[in-house]
Amino acid sequence: MTDIDALGEKLQKVLARAGVGSRRDMEKMIGANRVTVNGRIAHVGDRVTDRDRILVDGHPVALKSAQERRPRVLIYNKPEGEICSVSDPEGRPTVFERLPTVRGERWISVGRLDFNTSGLLLFTTDGELANALMHPSSNIDREYLCRVLGDVSEELLERLRTGVQLDDGIARFTDITEGGSNEEAANRWYYVCLMEGRNREVRRLWESQDVKVSRLKRVRYGPVFLPPRLKQGQWQEMPSEQVSAMYEIVSLKAPTISAPLPEEVQKLERQQRKNRPAVSLSKPPRKAPAAAPYSSSKPSRRQSADAPFSSSKPSNSKPSSNSKSPRKPPRSGGFRPR
Repeated sequence: MTDIDALGEKLQKVLARAGVGSRRDMEKMIGANRVTVNGRIAHVGDRVTDRDRILVDGHPVALKSAQERRPRVLIYNKPEGEICSVSDPEGRPTVFERLPTVRGERWISVGRLDFNTSGLLLFTTDGELANALMHPSSNIDREYLCRVLGDVSEELLERLRTGVQLDDGIARFTDITEGGSNEEAANRWYYVCLMEGRNREVRRLWESQDVKVSRLKRVRYGPVFLPPRLKQGQWQEMPSEQVSAMYEIVSLKAPTISAPLPEEVQKLERQQRKNRPAVSLSKPPRKAPAAAPYSSSKPSRRQSADAPFSSSKPSNSKPSSNSKSPRKPPRSGGFRPR
């Protein structure tokens, strides 16, 4: 195309960053002649700039110049009773209703949590970053705190570590650690880790062994921990240097993130004042044991409450699953670059 700048970026990459879908999905969409650039059918590999007019299925795609783009990442503490969709035909509350508004962009959820699952959810305005964080090739694990009811033996735990057959294939926990449960209690607490995010995978793994999950909370996504001071229904924005580190984790080139303009700072301050925790109308659940999310890193977890990142580099060691004492909680959640 003569009217497409040869020095621009590849079309599929631009569409992925705009949150239309993954880069592979965009290549399929372009190949199906569903994308036009400046009124002409686009082809895979075409290069575009923010000056080009791009339509997907006849709908315009909002683009920003490199100077205007300032990718953002939010940490959200999802309460039970919210769905991870923009809207719900049944009128149930969604996680997007509590997020700050963005102009000319949209929040993209990094994975999902079930309606009855609480805990850590990541959101970003960069679709390419979101897709990379979710892609299996990134080898990013997820950690959950679960309360289970049933007879849990060491043989059962070993089966869950080795792998069991589910309806959609073999699944297993890469790590299982006790959460400081009372051995005489009917309910037991465990921290479990997964390398993927299949639908209801944690619950289905336990249920395959006739064990019921009564509480489920995600406490970590890769190196990002759920900050203890972040109440349910509240969000926390990552500083720009930490956002850049997120790109490095998934081997993406980190964009040059400019400082927010004064009016953007004022808007964020107004949004922060509205950032209130969720109000539960039901009886509050029992408190989980004071145990920290598993991290294979050895350094101390004593961080300031405002420092969501740690510069410590994880090792390959793992805590013993036979430990009877609960692990001490970190003073803050956040991010540990690998």
